Amino acid sequence: MALRNLDNALPISQERPKKLPKLSKQPEIGVNDENNPVPPPESTVDYVASEDLKPFPDPESSAQRLLEELASKDWIKVCESLNNTRRFAVFHSSLLLPILEKLIVVMVKAMKNPRSALCKTSIMTCSDIFKAYGEKLLEASHLRSMDDLILQLLMKASQDKKFVCEEAEKALNTMVNSVARLPLLRKLKTYVRHSNPRVRAKAAVSTSNCVSKMELKEMEEFGMVMIAQMAADLLSDKLPEAREAARSMVNSVYEKFTWNEEEEDEVESKQEAWKKFCEKNVTGLNAQAMIKIVSYQ
Repeated sequence: MALRNLDNALPISQERPKKLPKLSKQPEIGVNDENNPVPPPESTVDYVASEDLKPFPDPESSAQRLLEELASKDWIKVCESLNNTRRFAVFHSSLLLPILEKLIVVMVKAMKNPRSALCKTSIMTCSDIFKAYGEKLLEASHLRSMDDLILQLLMKASQDKKFVCEEAEKALNTMVNSVARLPLLRKLKTYVRHSNPRVRAKAAVSTSNCVSKMELKEMEEFGMVMIAQMAADLLSDKLPEAREAARSMVNSVYEKFTWNEEEEDEVESKQEAWKKFCEKNVTGLNAQAMIKIVSYQ
């Protein structure tokens, strides 16, 4: 039997080499590459309590550098500078008065930053600024920047990041306890009609807290009818937080409205006077709701 010629044999198929998976280049942590920036971990930021802040050994020279340091492109350095701002507010507040307007603008910008650590540090700075300057913050030269600041705090208090939200709520409470109530209420009334229901609810809470601290003369100067109408509108709000704040406002207004009626046997006359007040100044179902709130007391 003749052997088959090896030259006519089928060629041996060669196996195609397997493609190796592409390895993505991972930049080192903390190194910024213009195509793939990797931020350093936010754990490097220290959240210092107000009582743990220390005074400056040479505050005058440190104050001259503060605005320049706050303008740094390094967000960690900005956090450090905000903490220095807090130190000035607590221990050397008079040195910041000439640049207070500019500082508020910086704080608002930091709160808008997507970095939660920078945002929280700025909010903590707000609290110390409120405690240090109080009524001065609502003087004419600071009006515009304070509008922006209050709005940002309300927005941060209504967001989902819990540790930012809680810090913003603390700052809002500090604001209500520190800033003059009458001018503050004039600013807050804008936000209780905000289109965002969560912002509106936080504004309602701050407004209610502010109203609860007002004296009768302050309510009358602002307009007791206007406060009652704000509360009435919020009673039918979408969110329960806003509705609860509205009920608290109603009780605060009722308490001051009936301030002169001191005898316990005058309860019926108080409620009758309140009924007339509501029916005269508040429309429809809202008036009935306000009457029922005080009747359950």
